[in-house]
Amino acid sequence: MGKKKKRTIILCFFLFLLFAVIQTAGSREFASEAVLGYYDGLMEGFFPAYRNKSQPVYGTVLSRMIRTYREEVNPLLQYSSDYRKTTGEDLVSGEYYYFEDDEDSDKSVEEMAEGTETFNLKQWENPSYLRKYIYQIDSTTMVTNSEINGKELLNMDLSLKKTDSPQVLIYHTHGSEQYKDSRQGKKEDTVIGVGDELARKLKEKGISVIHDRNVYDMRNGKEERSKAYDYAADAIEKKLKKYPGIKVVIDLHRDGVKESTHLVTTQNGEKMAQIMFFNGVSRTASNGNLSYLKNSNKKMNLSFSLQLQAEAMKQYPGFTRKIYIKGYRYNLHYRGRSLLVEVGAQNNTVKEAKASMSLLAELLNNVLY
Repeated sequence: MGKKKKRTIILCFFLFLLFAVIQTAGSREFASEAVLGYYDGLMEGFFPAYRNKSQPVYGTVLSRMIRTYREEVNPLLQYSSDYRKTTGEDLVSGEYYYFEDDEDSDKSVEEMAEGTETFNLKQWENPSYLRKYIYQIDSTTMVTNSEINGKELLNMDLSLKKTDSPQVLIYHTHGSEQYKDSRQGKKEDTVIGVGDELARKLKEKGISVIHDRNVYDMRNGKEERSKAYDYAADAIEKKLKKYPGIKVVIDLHRDGVKESTHLVTTQNGEKMAQIMFFNGVSRTASNGNLSYLKNSNKKMNLSFSLQLQAEAMKQYPGFTRKIYIKGYRYNLHYRGRSLLVEVGAQNNTVKEAKASMSLLAELLNNVLY
């Protein structure tokens, strides 16, 4: 091998490692576009297989390098470029950016496109398809292709065997959330009442449930959302200590959307609120990976929501919205089968929200048992 070719290989490898370290370390400063462009051009020029996506002929090591760059590093670099182009209105603003208190989806979230509401296994194994049609990734975070590997997530074994001891915990970080026709001071008209209905439907299927009906976003009669996830975390830990057999932890919310949006669907002849599964990936644009919000259960969290989404699209197309991914952890780390669900929005009725729980209970039963 000539000296020039050796130098090129060494330079390529060095740049690969450099950018990988920069991104995985969560650097606040993004590498310059000029350097990134040079690196991308070098990869395409020296490895034609990178450009045309065919299999390289330089051996398995270089093949793995190129594949890793294309599937992991390149999305990170693209994200850094896209993030610089975002405007202030695209990002979470004020104090809400720094606390785990805002799981509402972006009010401009794209809903399911017509023709994509049914399950197609081959398409779902393609991360590009998932990004476009199944996931809504918030502008304040990003995910790599390996994190949304459809084949791997859909094949993960989440099955359980029913027991007499509690296996499911339902709680509400924002228990004060209400619906369009909720009566003031009536818990049964809030998301807590929706949780009552989910618990009832699960019990009908022989699933043992604990429903925590406490409110964690109010203190002394005043709203206090900024610490709601901390208060809820304390309660979750106590419940898991008391009932160690709990395998499934569900946080029920309701979303906040544009007033002109009505998240309603008709299933089995009944009008009900659409639901949305929500994941946190412990990574923000400002700080990169959040080491203080580690989640060893993140992959199983993603698998759980995706398998439920797939089951919903097989059985009840139109019942679920896109899975929303945002930057924090949202107490999903306590169990692999942790789930945050947005049931309708502020302009749905209580009846619509409660009606959707029969289908959610069925989806949970089908995926888990």
